[in-house]
Amino acid sequence: MIWTELKKPISVLAPMEGVTDVVFRQVIATAGRPDLFFTEFTNVSSYASEKGRANALERLKIAPTDSPIIAQIWGKNPDHFGKTVAALKDLGFSGVDLNFGCPDKHVNKAGGGAQMIRTPDLAVECFRNAVRNSNGLPVSIKTRLGFSFVEEYKTWLPTLLSEHPAALTVHLRTRKEMSKVPAHFELIPEIVALRDLYSPETKLLVNGDIKTAAEGTELCRTYGVNGFMIGRGVFENPYCFTNHEPTHEELLNLLKLHLDLFDKKNQHKSFEPLKHYFKIYVKGYDGASDLRAKLMDCHSTSEARQVLQSIKTQ
Repeated sequence: MIWTELKKPISVLAPMEGVTDVVFRQVIATAGRPDLFFTEFTNVSSYASEKGRANALERLKIAPTDSPIIAQIWGKNPDHFGKTVAALKDLGFSGVDLNFGCPDKHVNKAGGGAQMIRTPDLAVECFRNAVRNSNGLPVSIKTRLGFSFVEEYKTWLPTLLSEHPAALTVHLRTRKEMSKVPAHFELIPEIVALRDLYSPETKLLVNGDIKTAAEGTELCRTYGVNGFMIGRGVFENPYCFTNHEPTHEELLNLLKLHLDLFDKKNQHKSFEPLKHYFKIYVKGYDGASDLRAKLMDCHSTSEARQVLQSIKTQ
């Protein structure tokens, strides 16, 4: 099982909608990959329907540099969880993770993500159906402390741990808090104690305000957790899993790679989604804001390459 094979502490790039797609994961693999990748989350109801399956499979595409990788899924229909999980092993995944923590209002309105915290019986049913259909793949969970109140973790986490997931990742905030307050690192000892009481075999990971592998490793050493996820920290430094501080030239080379990989995978897709990545690669020096502005005015990867080429000839 992948969760027991990896050396501790386990480092993971947190799944982020619209960010951690197959192209960006290849960029991070070049900069310095974590121990585990997660996919963006896929709606199990999309996979379970003939109309939505093609889109679901597109989101579940993986590259050779992704392995080992965990498929993250979300929804509220236990049968759809089972049907989706049953297909994942043949797609090349090392495990499946159930998203019980996404704070997106549309996901929550549909009954998934963090809304599961409010329907614990349904969450358990979905988890059990995933396990029954997993074909030996380990099933893990990612969640938050609670939906509205921090104290909800005292009942919510034991509910999940009593099901003995292979791993449990806790984003150390509530859904209501989003990322507007500091992560509750002070609660890690209590969360570790709950894990040890209800499911000592479950690997425990923490997420929230961790920006570098060094910070994550220190948290694991201090509190005895098994691993960590880095989410927004990758925007500050795509080399965060190596603790390397890149030069401006190294970041621009990553941007060029991103453009090349995007073209290879998305020949007929809109250029616009690429724009929210520019702040990762172009920052921190005189002229960076002007360069970003020029890139944001582009309408294609070829235009972006022309802009990048022009800075060499100025």
